[in-house]
Amino acid sequence: MPLALLVLALSAFAIGTTEFVIMGLLPDVARSLSVSIPTAGWLISGYALGVALGAPVMAVLTASLPRKRALLILMSIFIVGNVLCAVAASYGFLMAARIITSLCHGAFFGIGSVVAASLVPENRKASAVALMFTGLTLANVLGVPLGTALGQVAGWPMTFWAVAVLGVLSLLGLWRVMPMRHDEEKADLRAEIGQLRNAGLWAALSTTMLFSAATFALFTYVAPLLEDVTHLSPHGVTWTLFLIGLGLTIGNVIGGRLADWRLGTALTGIFATLAVVAALVRWTSPAFIPVEINLFVWAMVSFAAVSGLQVNVMIFGKAAPNLVATLNIGAFNVGNALGAWVGGLVISEGLGLRAVPLAAGALALASVVAMRISMRLANEENARPLAVVADAC
Repeated sequence: MPLALLVLALSAFAIGTTEFVIMGLLPDVARSLSVSIPTAGWLISGYALGVALGAPVMAVLTASLPRKRALLILMSIFIVGNVLCAVAASYGFLMAARIITSLCHGAFFGIGSVVAASLVPENRKASAVALMFTGLTLANVLGVPLGTALGQVAGWPMTFWAVAVLGVLSLLGLWRVMPMRHDEEKADLRAEIGQLRNAGLWAALSTTMLFSAATFALFTYVAPLLEDVTHLSPHGVTWTLFLIGLGLTIGNVIGGRLADWRLGTALTGIFATLAVVAALVRWTSPAFIPVEINLFVWAMVSFAAVSGLQVNVMIFGKAAPNLVATLNIGAFNVGNALGAWVGGLVISEGLGLRAVPLAAGALALASVVAMRISMRLANEENARPLAVVADAC
């Protein structure tokens, strides 16, 4: 694999870390800025909404640029945003900085995926894209627990300084080793936008959004839950986040194989299982060992759906793979914001942290309904998922 792919993976690691590490730092940020946990949770929602709204806008703004130049601009925005997060002295300033940082997220992954596939021969394109997204997976395994630990020891701003340094290294790597291609195909925005009239595409995007909401309703408040209900120390929370990261990685591998087997059945089963496993956290959270096992299984089930959801969207977006890929990242992040909001609402209404897993389970059941609608529309179009993926690659 070309060295440029490793640089893309490093970039994905940095972007994934800055998105997810705030969850481990949520109690520290809330105390430091004198806001409540639900209010601090809006920092996750703000980032997610920034991705959802910024992804298509940035995709259009960078469509006429060479892909290398577009990636350099997007990574520069990422660095500036993290520096602003590190120097933020108020909640409002930190929120604005998080939104600035989020603007690069969707477009970087969309353009980066196309670049990764272009760097290798035809028979290795899927592996190249997978290698780039390995950085995002490792962000959950290593970036989040290490960033949380650093923030607990040296203060949460230090975590954002560290991520900004990763961004600088990524920028230098992109500049030095990423080839500048002069034979790139220009995106046909008119044709891609026309694909948005497909009702099945919106059903698939809604499925992605509801699944993501089910995951992040619990993920957003897992650190406060572990501290206040399980009574773990900050050090114990860090190790639990590492355990969750391992679960996410394993689930990603298992989920890809399940999606290859039978897409609709696999996703429906995963969503139903997620509803049960998330709800069980309510009863296991007071006990250390049961909740650790529960959260590990929950993490596996959560990430098992990610690759399948991408295939599900591509069924309806084969004529517009670039825009659809960007929109699906946006749908994930709208779900992130929705989940964080639902979890915060549950807490604000006085139901307590232990009610959050039940809300997450309810959202997972809603994603089952959306998936069934998506499957029905796919059957009407006589779509073949594997053929679609092959065409996209």
